[in-house]
Amino acid sequence: MFAFFRAYFYPEVHGVEDIAGGIFAPAGFKAGTAECGIKATGRPDLVLIVSDEPSVCAGMFTSNRIKGAPVLVSRENVKDGIARAIIANSGNANVCNGEEGLSSAISMTNDVARLVGCEPTDVLVASTGVIGRTFPIEKVENGIPRAVDSLSPVYRDTIARAIMTTDTKPKETSVEVDIGGTPVRIGAIAKGSGMICPTLATMFCFITTDAVIEQSPLKSALRQAVDRSFNRITVDGDMSTSDTVLVLASGQAGNGTIRKRTKSFDIFTDALTEVSLRMAKAIVQDGEGATRLITITVSGATGIDDARKVGLAVANSPLVKTAFFGGDPNWGRIICAAGYSGVAVEESRISIDVNGVRLFDAGKVMDVDETEMRRKLEPRDISVDIDLGMGEARATVYTSDMSYEYIKINAEYTT
Repeated sequence: MFAFFRAYFYPEVHGVEDIAGGIFAPAGFKAGTAECGIKATGRPDLVLIVSDEPSVCAGMFTSNRIKGAPVLVSRENVKDGIARAIIANSGNANVCNGEEGLSSAISMTNDVARLVGCEPTDVLVASTGVIGRTFPIEKVENGIPRAVDSLSPVYRDTIARAIMTTDTKPKETSVEVDIGGTPVRIGAIAKGSGMICPTLATMFCFITTDAVIEQSPLKSALRQAVDRSFNRITVDGDMSTSDTVLVLASGQAGNGTIRKRTKSFDIFTDALTEVSLRMAKAIVQDGEGATRLITITVSGATGIDDARKVGLAVANSPLVKTAFFGGDPNWGRIICAAGYSGVAVEESRISIDVNGVRLFDAGKVMDVDETEMRRKLEPRDISVDIDLGMGEARATVYTSDMSYEYIKINAEYTT
């Protein structure tokens, strides 16, 4: 089943070979889970990922000015570029809990450090769930030893499931790429379904790799990968307080050290981007109540930033999203969103295609059979191509439709 899911959603790309194992695929990592009782469901809600030896690390976090305590702690701990472990819980975001919340996040790093034998500053922490609820640190402290006891290098899908909140399915992938004649592996798990909007999207992505790479190029590669993936998705336009992307590099692949401005760096960055984009798309596909994956490509812009602005304006439009849910080819909502995007677009230059059908051509309305067009909007995958007719730059963003179920999920989120 895992192989089928991977092959269906992630077709092979040049130079990257799909492999099984998720975060377990790269050499040098173990993971475990525990049930702490944070979630009312009684399912696993604590994940621990541990590298056998100190790993090179990098991280990116939400740009929301309101940040969860775990983000503040991890942002500090990642600075020296070395980490041994990631501890993450679901069910409570540990946000807006003041000094008590900060103390709880630090306590989690202390407990893990004591049990795995490292410094607390070598432990990265993440929490997701409801904002503004007192963090149940006693439950987490009781669960950490059980998570340590369950550590194993053997693949289990419970690792990806334990970080889920409103997600309907676990999200994971792993690939192998040749770097200088040496196979290097990258694996990832992610969670995210709602409160998804750049910069970063409520989402986690934890990435492992056995690449030999220095801290500076790892940070640069992650930044590029995130910019091309998680910073180009939106489900509902709401940016979380807890978004976290972390990567650990064990160095056990034995490749020549990856440095910037080398072919090896480019190959690794492309593979890391591919893994990140797969996780980003999986998040959108699993958007709360989503029935469509909508890929919006904006071309003909004077700059990439303008192309992204137009794409995100269209992607975040509730009217566009609800139209696609209903299979309504109302392209007027698309051009309307482009018009208020803040980019100096011109009606007479814009062309719009939906699922390969030209609906608006350089300012001219096309004569399209609406019944036939509605039939073309039945597939799960929808493509929207917008040519601004002003330049050469282009950008692609990803979003989902907005269904009745989205309203239901979020109206009842804390009840």
